[in-house]
Amino acid sequence: MRFTSLRLRLVVVFALVALTAAVSASGIAYWLNREAVLTRTQDSTLSDFQQEMQNRAAVLPEHPTQGELQHAANLMADSSQHFSVLLIGTDENGREVVGNSDLDAFTVADVPRSLRDAVTEKQPVTGKNRDAYHLYWQRTTQDGTPYLVGGAKVAGGPTGYLLKSLEPEAKDLNSLAWSLGIATALALIGSALLAQAASTTVLKPVHRLGIAARRLGEGKLDTRLSVSGTDELAELSRTFNKTAENLEKKVADMSARDEASRRFVADMSHELRTPLTAITAVTEVLEEELDAETGSVDPMIEPAVRLVVSETRRLNDLVENLMEVTRFDAGTARLVVDTVDIADQITACIDARAWLDAVELDAERGNLVRLDPRRLDVILANLIGNALKHGGSPVRVSVTTEPGQDGQLVIAVRDHGPGIPEDVLPHVFDRFYKASASRPRSEGSGLGLSIAQENAHVHGGGITAANSPEGGAVFTLRLPVDAAPLQGGGDSDSDSYADDTGAADEPGGAKDSREGGVVT
Repeated sequence: MRFTSLRLRLVVVFALVALTAAVSASGIAYWLNREAVLTRTQDSTLSDFQQEMQNRAAVLPEHPTQGELQHAANLMADSSQHFSVLLIGTDENGREVVGNSDLDAFTVADVPRSLRDAVTEKQPVTGKNRDAYHLYWQRTTQDGTPYLVGGAKVAGGPTGYLLKSLEPEAKDLNSLAWSLGIATALALIGSALLAQAASTTVLKPVHRLGIAARRLGEGKLDTRLSVSGTDELAELSRTFNKTAENLEKKVADMSARDEASRRFVADMSHELRTPLTAITAVTEVLEEELDAETGSVDPMIEPAVRLVVSETRRLNDLVENLMEVTRFDAGTARLVVDTVDIADQITACIDARAWLDAVELDAERGNLVRLDPRRLDVILANLIGNALKHGGSPVRVSVTTEPGQDGQLVIAVRDHGPGIPEDVLPHVFDRFYKASASRPRSEGSGLGLSIAQENAHVHGGGITAANSPEGGAVFTLRLPVDAAPLQGGGDSDSDSYADDTGAADEPGGAKDSREGGVVT
């Protein structure tokens, strides 16, 4: 499981909660039991010691002998609590005598100095304090073994001290600690298993929902979830199903409308070609009459005739462009790849449109690439023609090839005009986009740049537009040096081999070869 997975986080949270609860409960239980055990043992021992002091030490003479102290200490040590006893007194000569029930285990050195001072300190006798000396105790540790040390003094008699080992109680508490630790570990394991089971129950519907959402994102709009139960996850599944159903309906409606629109444009374009062919033939005759030296056309109607000729050509270009756009939208555009010299290809494009005097070419001959010559000519005609019309001469075309196994052909077309406004740059390849709202009608159809971009995409490349730091606009075409892998069967676009911009059959270059370009 990944560290960021919801299942792992859920298990970790369950485990942390269980661990915190178990450790807290175990700690509290250990502390309470420890205090109870030690307090019970301590109280019993001190009570017995105090009772023995009253029964044994209090009956000794004021100046006992060492034997008397030793005998009393032995009797006191025989109590049920089994503690060692040390009795200290003074004989008739004022010397200190000691009686010890265990000479090797308990001596005066084992009694803390602070405890001895407290035991031998005489308290004033008052109404609330009837005894001059009190019982004091202290817990100590010697060589890792816990002990209880206590002491009391008999007024006018000896001073007594006790030493009791608390090792049995410590062992009992250690056993309790191990038991609580094992219980905590079992609680942690149980909580992890419970969390795993709970996460499986909770996250399984979420996992199914994630798979369904991914399938829906891949376009499988018929994806649905099986719903059972009435909890929040079931309600979420129902909401997903309703959303997917509505999305499927909307996409189906949009697809139907889009298909109808494409079919309408295609049908309209095909239907317009027949009358346009006849109209074009008539306009050609009228143009010949205009150019004839006989002057058979009435000068009064000559402007109208020239307008008809110009608009007929524009309408014919628009119809051809619409048909080409329809092929791109339908996905039927295919490459017809051939090996070409890129320098010769660009020169032929420029020469066919009589742009040799206005275009500077920086390209080495012998640079062979495998592309669709017809589509490449369409792209170049649009880029160079747009630079000449909307930019400024001279227009410079430079060709470079990026090294590497997947090298690309880079063709940059730069003009010397005022450049492209920043707000226009994102839209230069949009269909029917005109940069100036004050001049919504131009000679172009507004499809040239879009068609050039689509032709670049068919090759597996693209076109970008930018402003040069030295001034003017730069359109950069990037194409693979070998587009043969992208060549497919199907429609070869045989009826679209006329120049997309209508400029190929205009040697005089009078027509716009970059329609839809930036109007400045």
